[in-house]
Parts: sequence; C-alpha cells; structure tokens
Amino acid sequence: MEVFKGYVDHIVYRNEENGYTVFELVETGEEPIFCVGTFPGLDAGETVEVEGDLVEHPVYGTQIKASTWRVVPPDDVTSMERYLASGAVKGIGPTLAARIIKTFGDDTFRIMEEEPERLTSVKGISERIAREIADQMEEKKDLRNAMVFLQQYGISNTLAVKIYDTYGTERLYQILKENPYKMAEDISGVGFKIADGIAARIGIQANSEYRIRSGILYCLLRAEAEGHSFLPEAELKAHAEELLQVPLEGIDSVLVDMMVEKKIMLSPDPNGTNRVYAASFYYEELRCARMLLQLNIPFYAPEGTEFLPVEEWDAHIPKADLTHITQRLSALEKSEEITLDELQKRAVLSAACNGVFILSGGPGTGKTTTINTMIRYFEGEGMDIALAAPTGRAAKRMTEATGMEARTLHRLLELSGGMGDDRQKARFERNSENPLEYDVVIVDEMSMVDIHLLHALLQAIGAGTRLIMVGDVDQLPSVGPGQVLRDMMESGIFPMVVLRHIFRQAGSSDIILNAHHINQGEPIRLDTQSKDFFFLERDNPEVIYKHMIQLIRDKLPGYVHADPSEIQVLTPMRKGNLGAQTLNKVLQQYLNPAGPDREEMEYGENILREGDKVMQIKNNYQLEWQILGNFGIPLDKGLGVFNGDMGTVREIRKKEQSVTVEFDEGRIVEYPFSQLDELELAYAITIHKSQGSEYPAVLMPILSGPAVLLNRNLLYTGVTRAKSCVMILGSAAKIREMIANESENKRYTSLRERLLELREADLKLQNG
Repeated sequence: MEVFKGYVDHIVYRNEENGYTVFELVETGEEPIFCVGTFPGLDAGETVEVEGDLVEHPVYGTQIKASTWRVVPPDDVTSMERYLASGAVKGIGPTLAARIIKTFGDDTFRIMEEEPERLTSVKGISERIAREIADQMEEKKDLRNAMVFLQQYGISNTLAVKIYDTYGTERLYQILKENPYKMAEDISGVGFKIADGIAARIGIQANSEYRIRSGILYCLLRAEAEGHSFLPEAELKAHAEELLQVPLEGIDSVLVDMMVEKKIMLSPDPNGTNRVYAASFYYEELRCARMLLQLNIPFYAPEGTEFLPVEEWDAHIPKADLTHITQRLSALEKSEEITLDELQKRAVLSAACNGVFILSGGPGTGKTTTINTMIRYFEGEGMDIALAAPTGRAAKRMTEATGMEARTLHRLLELSGGMGDDRQKARFERNSENPLEYDVVIVDEMSMVDIHLLHALLQAIGAGTRLIMVGDVDQLPSVGPGQVLRDMMESGIFPMVVLRHIFRQAGSSDIILNAHHINQGEPIRLDTQSKDFFFLERDNPEVIYKHMIQLIRDKLPGYVHADPSEIQVLTPMRKGNLGAQTLNKVLQQYLNPAGPDREEMEYGENILREGDKVMQIKNNYQLEWQILGNFGIPLDKGLGVFNGDMGTVREIRKKEQSVTVEFDEGRIVEYPFSQLDELELAYAITIHKSQGSEYPAVLMPILSGPAVLLNRNLLYTGVTRAKSCVMILGSAAKIREMIANESENKRYTSLRERLLELREADLKLQNG
C-alpha cells in the first residue's frame, strides 16, 4: 500500500447511500489521478491523505483503490484558498476566498473557527455572513468528531453521516448510549440488525426491552416485505425468538406492553389463534374494508335497503331502466361491430348498476372488448370517466387498447411530497377532502395493487362514483403487501364477472391457449412447431446466452415487427447463471456495446451506458419528471418514479454529474450520480417485476431453481406478458414440474375477513 496526499479537484461520482465515491486527486506537482473508495461527506477542495493501491482500470487507466483515508488540514495558503473557493463553505466563492487568504494567510482556518468576528474586516463579509461561516466550520468539526465517535462502534462513514443529519450533535450521543434501536425506527436504511450490532458494542443487554421491542417490529416489517399484512402470533414469536435469542417469556411481556401502547394490534382468526399486526397495517386494512362497503351500493336497491345479497341486485332494476341498458348495448354492438357473449353483457349491466364492480379473466377472454363497451356506454350517458393502472407500462397498454388516455394511479391521485423512498411522508393531493371528480373510475391490472395503493385510491373516490376493477386473479400478487383483488373476489360481497370463454381469434394463438392450459395444470406442447410459442431444450447456460443474443439481435425483431429493445428477457430469479444480474451483464455487452458514440460511466460494480435499458428498483416519491413537447417545451410534469418503471438512458453528463432517463409515457427524469443505485439494467428482469407489462416477444430461460419459486403461477404470469411470441430456453422437465406445482407462497392477509365482519355488523344494525 502507498500513501497519497493531495486535494480533491472534483467529485466524478458519489453514492450517498453507501459512500462509494470516484474523485480526481491532485498531488503537488503531479498529474491528476482518479481515486475510488468509500468517502462519505467528502467535499471538493478538501485535502486528504489516502492509503491504497495503484490499480489499472480497463477504461479509466491508472487509479488509486483506497482502503483508508482522512481529511487533513490544508498546510499552505494555496490549499486553503482552493478549499474555500470550492464552495465547501456556503457563501464563499473564489473572489471572497482570495480576499480572506490575503487578509489572514496561514492563520485563516484558526480565525474562522476561533475568532470569526474578525472576518468582518474582509470586504463583502457582514456580521451575519461571518456567523454563518463560523457555524458551518463548527458543524463540519462536529461531524468529524461524531464520525470518529461512531466508528469506534463499527458504524460506517456513510451511516455516521445519516445518523448525524437525523439527530444532530446532542441527541446523537444520548440516543446511542440509551437506545440505539430508535435509529431503526427513525432512519431509512438502518434496520434492526445494524442497530443491534451497535447496541452490542455499546454494551446493551440482549434481554433489553428496547431490543426485544425493536426485534418484534423488525419481524413485522420483514413480513410486510414478503407481502404479508400480519403474522400469526406463534409464527411471530418463533421469528422473534430466533432473531433475538432470548427466552419466550421476555417476548410475551413486551408484546403485551406494545399492545397496550397500540404499537401492535392483536386480532383472533377463525381458529381462535391471534394475528399480530403493526398498528398502521391493521387500521389500513380496516379502513379499506369500510370504504369499499360504503361504495358498494346497488343503485336500484329498494329504498332503505343497502345490503342485499349480490345475486338479488339485478332483480331490482326497474324494467324501463333494464330495457334502456339492453337497447344501448345492442346499439353499441352494432356501431362497434362486435358481438358480446352473455357474461360480457352481464358485466356491462352490473358495472352500470353498482357502485363497485370486479371484472376478471385470463388472456383472450374479452376483457378489453368489455372495458371498451363500458366506456362507450358511460360516454353515451354523459358521464366523466377516468382510466388508470398501477404502472406506466400498464397505463400505456390501457391507452392503446381503449383509445382513451389512461394514467398511473399515482398520477391520477396527484402524488405530492415525500422524500426519497419514504412512503410515510408522501401524500396524494386527491383524498377524502379533495376527491376525484369523475362519475366512473376504471382500474386495470388490479392484481398488482397493494393495500397501501388501494387505501389511497379509496380515499379519493367519493360516494356515487362507480369503481370498476379489472384484473387476472391468477397472476402473481402485488409486490407490496396484500392480495387485494383475490381477497375482494373471495369475499363474495361485490358484484363480479369472471370471463372464461376464449374467443375464436384468440384461440388461434398458442400463447393464449397454453396460458390457459398452464393455469389449469394441463400439459403443453414443447417444441418449435408453433407460430408464436417455441421451446428449445438446452442445458448449458453459455449456449442459452448465445441463443438469446442471436434471437434478440437478429431473429425476433423482424418476426414480431419490433425493435430489439422491445424484446424482453424474463427470468424466475435474480441470482445464478440465468438470473437477472448475470444476464444483464452478458446482454449489455452484446446488445449495447461500448463505442465512441456512447458515453458510459462506472458505478459500483456496474457500467451504465447511453442507450441502456434500465429499471427503477425502489419507490422514489420525490423524483421529478416532465414530458417534453416540440423544442423541449414541458407539456406535463410531476413527482414520483416507482419500483418496476422501465426506461432508457438517453444521456450521461459527467461534468454535471447527472444521467437522463426516459421512462414510459415519455417521462424524462434527471438522476444525479448520487441516486444511480436506484437504477439497474433491465435487458433481463424477473417475472415478478414484469407484472402489468406486455412485450412483443418474451424470452424465458428456465433450467433449474427452487421448487418454492418455480411454480405454475410464475410460469403463467411470464407467458401472459407476451403479445406475439414466447420463446422458452432450458429444461422441458422443469417446465412440466412448474405446471404441476400449484403451490403459492401463502400470504397472511385479512381484507376478506374484514369485509365480511363489517358487512355482518352492518346487517345486524340494519335489522335491529
């Protein structure tokens, strides 16, 4: 290892989450050299001492790979002036920096820290500015001291900066010594395990109530990430006992205390055992159930009767109204040149006559035709209609299918506020106080909607508005917690129609036929004889790579009349030889290779290049987007880019340290280099991430993997993402195993039970 000392000329890239930084280091009398490593809080202009190795990078040449570093005081007036002129201290630019150095020379930094009032002798510095400069110098000094203090407990520099920014100097030391577990509640990115490691070093006992409380909340938070709304009490205790390694009695007593404080809620299930919820989840599910029931009103029920059995609702439609609707449907069939089957007609009738309606069905069963007929019917009645879907791609599909603009639910609800990925601080401008001004709201791809988004939607829908929800219940459930479409359908409370008939034109597609065979657990033909559903038996990942590249680049674009960028590789897993991470590196190399006409940059272990397909991998409620028209004039703008949104890298600007990405709907987003960890390559994505999307052609490499993951549900979802062509490469035996494997990961949700409980209570109240 060598030691290098110099000043930071400029920062090329910084990841604020983990502190990974690339900057140019200038040693006295030497040429600038790139330095890479973890340097949180480092400012341009600072003087640093770096210990590390000189390594050769294939693109950037010789660079320093740093292992340790420290900021050292500038030891000459040139370094001091360079630091002050860099903008590290707000309010001081190059001109003012030169004046300060000319006045105080080598004594400048001591004056700024110990006698800041003397700065007023410099032209352009008032008493207020002098105080602000002194405060900044003190704050930087406090931050350095805090980082040294935190490092002795094994806390990284990155995390140290976050902790300092959250608590400040005084609270930081108090919280760390009394209850470091509070950080897990207050600071994004500080989970229980990090807080637990800090607590152990500080000397907090394993059976501390703070520790057990934090561990219980962590178990519930981890359950949310897996899609659950609650955990059975026995399962929660087992997880907590395994995590905390403390006797069960200690966990029991803390659970009681947390229940008394309403941090958690206990509710008995039908078997008499307790379900344990984080309090926010319990009330969110309860409010969703209540709002759904309030909307679920048959418009033609006898006066004073709100709770009729669903099967009796249509019987109360006045004959004149029934005749009117029937005649309108006949006229629409004629004008649109379509023929509706009985279930489709019933769907339009029920949507017209009820506050809530659910339409479900697999591919090729006529959902789009039914939705279009509903739209034309409501337009003919003079009603205002809103179309929405959970993702940009799903909204784009809906727009293309209906000829009417569809928006994402976040845009429909007018997302505002929230920092980064903090859902708690985000809000929607459309809510109970400012509801949507539509007569009908139609939401497609409801299987993707989680309990949080359902709650926000229901708050924004006023009484008298029809809510029509469309989705395929057999697809994978939402990435977020809950399985709201399935729970609503299984409750039996809402009028719904499940379309099952495959129409003649759809029946000519092997994609649609095979999707239905898969869904029913029936065998499918695996060969290359179909027009749109192909299978190649291959057992070597390297050979599969070769075929995929050839198919995407040369064969499929002409066959499906699409650009290679529109052809999507879907894989069951993230890791492994055929996982998304490995496939993306392979595909990028061949589909978007390096070249003089494409700017690129290295971040972490990845290369990002202009022209790359990328995906947003976390919800960011604060990222700004805009849609540009001719001459770059903004036509629309808003906030929020969400987990699963896909786009293309349009421009990388190293000087400005920003990347421009164009997402679906033409949304342009500027990413500072510090936020590039929110993006990942998307030449290959997991099937879970593909929900709600449709691609001209889909390639699926399926060779091996755990049975718990490779199931019928996953294969069905992947196949139904393709519009014109499915190509599976891998093992026929594994495909057959997936079709036979109908097990799904069980989700603990209780929206269904909440709906039934509230409806029963309402019926009792109505009947006295």
